[in-house]
Amino acid sequence: MEIGLALPTAGPQTSPDTIIRVAKEAERLGFSALWTFERLLRPIDKVVLWTGGEPQMLPDFYASAYEPLETLSYIAAVTERIKLGAAVLVAPLHVPVMLARRLATLDRFSGGRVIAGLGQGWQHHEFETANVPSSRKGARTEDFIAAMRATWGPDPVEHKGEFYRIAPSQVNPKPVQARIPVLLAATSPAAVKRAGRIADGLLPLTSSEQELRGVVSAFHDAAREAGRDPRDLVVVNQAPWPTPVTREPIGDGRPFLGGSPRQIAEDLMAAREIGVTQVYLAGGQGLGLDVGLQAADVDPWLGLLGEVIEAADRLGVIGPGASR
Repeated sequence: MEIGLALPTAGPQTSPDTIIRVAKEAERLGFSALWTFERLLRPIDKVVLWTGGEPQMLPDFYASAYEPLETLSYIAAVTERIKLGAAVLVAPLHVPVMLARRLATLDRFSGGRVIAGLGQGWQHHEFETANVPSSRKGARTEDFIAAMRATWGPDPVEHKGEFYRIAPSQVNPKPVQARIPVLLAATSPAAVKRAGRIADGLLPLTSSEQELRGVVSAFHDAAREAGRDPRDLVVVNQAPWPTPVTREPIGDGRPFLGGSPRQIAEDLMAAREIGVTQVYLAGGQGLGLDVGLQAADVDPWLGLLGEVIEAADRLGVIGPGASR
C-alpha cells in the first residue's frame, strides 16, 4: 500500500513557501503522492452539507484554498518522483476539454505523475456562481469523464454525449500516461456503484474501519457487476482534516487514522487488509485555524510524519509501488 499526504493549501497561515517545503520533505520521507482539493467559495450563509441534516456554516477551513492544479504545477517543478493528485475537482463546474487539457499539460510537465480525482459537487452556491445546473449531477459527471477521456485519446477527438459535445478536432497536448487515472469521490450507494462501473478508482471519505470496509466491498461488488476486475482499480482513502498526528498515543475517542505514529500505522495496516491502495493524511491541510495545525507546528508535524512512514514500514504496510 502507498501513503500520501495532503498539502497545506487552506487556511490563513499557509503560504507558497510552506507548501513547497512540505512537498519536498514529503518526497524525501517516502510519501507516494501529494494531494490538493478544490473549493470555489465559502458562502456566508448556512448551507446543507454533503452529509445532509440541518443547514450550518461551512468551516473557516474553506474560506481560503489555493487553486489545486496551479499549486500542483508549481510543485511539479520542485519534485521529481512523487505523484500529484487532486481530490477533488468538482467536475460539473468545469468544461471537459479545458480541464482535460490542463491535466494533460500538468502530466507533461510532471513526467506522467498526475491523478485526477473528480466529484459531482454538493454546494448549490458553487453551481449558481458557475452558472451550471445542479440537477442530475451524477449523469453529468459521467458524461464529463467520457468527454475527458476522449480528449486524451487519438486525434481527431470527437464526443457526442447528453451534456457535452466535441466536434471532430485536434486537441493537444496528450498526457504522458496512456490513461490519466480518474478517481471518483463517492459516499452514497449510487455514487459508489457509478465509480465501480466507470472510474479507475474510488475516493471514499470514511470515519471508521467498519465504514471503510463496507464502502470498499460495495465498490468491488459494483466493479464485478460491470464486468471489471477490482484488482485493476484503486481505492484512495483520506484521513481528513483535522485528524491529528500526535507524539503520544490517543486513548478513548481516537479518530480512525489519527493518533501516534504507531497507532496510525496499525490503522494503515487495517486499511491495506481491507483492500485500500493508498491512504493520504490530510490532517495538515489547513493552517492557522481554530483546530488543527498552526504554521509554527509544521516542522514538528513533518518530523512525526517521518515516524509514521517508519512505523508503517516496520509493520509491512508499505508495499510495491511506494516511493521508498
